[in-house]
Amino acid sequence: MKLLIDSFWRAALYCLYPRVIGLSVLPLVLIVALSGLLGYFYWDAAVTFVRGWLDASDWLDTIWRWFEGVGLGSLKTVVAPLIVIFAFTPLVVVASLLAVSFMMTPSLTRMVAERRFAGLQRKHGGSLLLSLWWTFFSLVLALGALVLTLPMWLVPPLALVLPALIWGWLTYRVMAFDVLAEFASPDERHTLMARHRMSFLGIGVVTGLMGAAPSLVWASGALFAAAFVILVPVAIWIYTLVFAFSSLWFAHFGLAALQALRDESQPMSVDPVLPATPAAMGTSPHAVARLGGDAQDPKDGITDVVPRLKP
Repeated sequence: MKLLIDSFWRAALYCLYPRVIGLSVLPLVLIVALSGLLGYFYWDAAVTFVRGWLDASDWLDTIWRWFEGVGLGSLKTVVAPLIVIFAFTPLVVVASLLAVSFMMTPSLTRMVAERRFAGLQRKHGGSLLLSLWWTFFSLVLALGALVLTLPMWLVPPLALVLPALIWGWLTYRVMAFDVLAEFASPDERHTLMARHRMSFLGIGVVTGLMGAAPSLVWASGALFAAAFVILVPVAIWIYTLVFAFSSLWFAHFGLAALQALRDESQPMSVDPVLPATPAAMGTSPHAVARLGGDAQDPKDGITDVVPRLKP
């Protein structure tokens, strides 16, 4: 727990560095460009499709008539864009995670290593190809869990818990691997991810819950159309900064845990056992010098030398 809290406040402090803020802008530019491109070509088609699906639903037709009866008939025009936005939000989250993972995490990890762990050896236990495969495989598992648990989101408590657990697990899998890929060997990485699995998962869940806050800003862009162009990029930048904070948190925690693991494996320094000194054997240095180092038994050496010492 001490390591978890220590790495948390260090990551929060590092988020104030101009280098971190500057790095968070680069994925933002790419994500905003991608979002704008998709919105330009597919926004109208997506909203029209969802609106047609809502109109074709018999059980929703009763709800719409009830809304019109209480003076909320215009609410129907807002529901379709909201559904499109909330359906698009997980894709933006995944895109932000991937962008930070491949563009920011290695750079931020090196920055943490240079400032705190300058002597930490790089063992390069994970290649770029392995990192891509690990991220893709984890993403497929997370999306599969998302689809399988989607009906459970209708239960209010699970609607808050399940997304946080799924995105937290995905963040833990991707970030922990990328942080340890350059510095840890495969055996060290497996050991750390097994030993600190709950701590890594806790970091992922906390940052996943932090990433839910920008959804309010994201949804506000649909309610206030005039501010849509401003609020959506702000929400995406907050997503990116949250993931940058998570990568820093994983970096501080992972590298500190790796340093502790290597300190455990280092043998204790023990002074070599020195041979017995002549004084310990009861023989004077001058007697040993005259013996020439041939005497094996101290008593024999003393017997040979004593007659010679008489005047």
